[in-house]
Amino acid sequence: MSAAAAYVRGMFQWTVKRDGIIAPDERPPAGQSVALGIQHIFAMFGATVLGPLLMGFDPNTAIFFSGIGTLIFFVCVRGRVPSYLGSSFAFIAVVGTATGYAPAFFGQANPNLSTALGGIIICGAIYAAIGLIVMAVGYRWIEFIMPPVVTGSIVAVIGLNLAPVAINDLKINTPAFNNPNLDTLGIVIGLLTALAVAAVAVYAPRILRPLPILIGGIIGYLIYFVLGNLMNLVPAAKQISFDAVWHASWIGLPHFTAPTFDGRAISLIAPVAIVLVAENLGHVKAVAGMTKRDLDPFIGRAFLGDGLATMVSGSGGGTGVTTYAENIGVMAVTKIYSSLIFVIAALVALTMGFCPKFGALISTIPTPVLGGLAIILFGLIAATGGRIWVENKVDFSVNKNLITAAAALTMGAGNLTINWGDFSLGGIGTACFGAIILYQVLNAFGRRRDEEAPAAA
Repeated sequence: MSAAAAYVRGMFQWTVKRDGIIAPDERPPAGQSVALGIQHIFAMFGATVLGPLLMGFDPNTAIFFSGIGTLIFFVCVRGRVPSYLGSSFAFIAVVGTATGYAPAFFGQANPNLSTALGGIIICGAIYAAIGLIVMAVGYRWIEFIMPPVVTGSIVAVIGLNLAPVAINDLKINTPAFNNPNLDTLGIVIGLLTALAVAAVAVYAPRILRPLPILIGGIIGYLIYFVLGNLMNLVPAAKQISFDAVWHASWIGLPHFTAPTFDGRAISLIAPVAIVLVAENLGHVKAVAGMTKRDLDPFIGRAFLGDGLATMVSGSGGGTGVTTYAENIGVMAVTKIYSSLIFVIAALVALTMGFCPKFGALISTIPTPVLGGLAIILFGLIAATGGRIWVENKVDFSVNKNLITAAAALTMGAGNLTINWGDFSLGGIGTACFGAIILYQVLNAFGRRRDEEAPAAA
C-alpha cells in the first residue's frame, strides 16, 4: 500500500453506521460514493459557472480550480470538514468595479482579468493568515468582532449589492437593435427561469430538490431556444449558436492567465476576506450541528484551506472560492457527510476542466437565463443574512443591533464607495468594515453606560 493510500485510509473508518447518518470520517459503499460525488458536481455546477460568467472569467478554468481548491481544502482539514469549494459571489461586485467589466456584455472575456487575479491572490493570502492566527489562538475573537448581527448584515449586503447585476442581465436589447420589446422578452424569459428554479426547489421529487439551479437553468435555456431560435423572436445575432461547440476540442488545457498586481484593485478585492471568514464560519458551524461533531478545532484549518485554494485559483485564472451552501444542502437531504465524496467530486471537476467543448457549451447560455438564475441566487444570499439573525435570535429591539444592520444594508445596497488616491473601497467592503466598527463602538459605549447606571443609583 502506498503512503498516500495509507494516509487516506487512516482518515476514514471503512464501516458505515446504521443510524442513517454517515459522518465525515466514514464512507458509503464505493458505487454509492461515486454517484454521490457526481450529484455534488450537479449541486455546485449552476453557481460555480454563473459566478465566472458574470465576472468575465473562463468557466472551464473556474471549474478546474474549484476541483483543485476542494482537494487543497480536504488536505488542510484532514478530511474532517466535508465541503466543496466553488466560485464565490462575494467577488462579483468588487471585480466588476476593479476591472470596469460590465456583466451586461455577456460572452466577452474580462479584458482586465489579470488585474482581478492579483487582488484575488492577496485576498486569499489575508484569508489564509487569519486561518493561521485562528489555529494558534482560537476563533472566539472572530465571534467577538463579528457577532451574528454583523455577520448577518455582511451576508445580506452581498446579495443586495449584486441585485442590479441580475436585473441588467435580463436585457436582450442593445443599441445595435434598438428594439425595446427585446428587453420585455428577456425579462419574461428570466422570470420564467426563476419560476422554474422555485418550482424545482419546492415541488420536485426529493432527490431533485437539491438541484434547482441546474434544472431551472436547463428549463430556461430550452425556453430561450424555442422562443429565440425556433420562433425567431430575437435577432439572429442573439440566438443560441453551437458553432463554437462543434469546433471546440474534446480534450485540452484550461485557459490559464497570469496575475498582475494593481494597488487599486487590491484595495477593492482584498477586504472580501472578511466576508469569506464570516461565510466559512457559518458553514462549518452548520455542518457541525448536522453531524453532531465538534468541528471547532478545524475552523482555523478551514480558513487556511479556503485561503490557499483562493490563492492557487487566482494564480491561474480562476475565481476566488468558498465553501458552498448548495452542497451542504445536499448533505442535509441525504444525511451523508463523508468528506471522501468531495474528493470524488473534485476529480470529476478536474476532468470537466480539461474539456474545451464543455466550456464552449457553457458559453452558449443566454444572458436572460443567467439573469433569472441570478435573481434567485442573489436573493438567497440576502435572505441567508436574515436567516443568520433568526437562528441566532438577534434582538432588534436593542438599538445597537438595529442601527448596525440598518447602516450596513444601506451602504451595501447603495454601493457606497470610498476613494482616497489610489485606494478605493467598494460598497461591500464599506458595509463590512462599517458594520464591524459601528457595532464595536456602540457596544463599548453601551456597556459602559450599563456599568455606570447601577453605580449612580
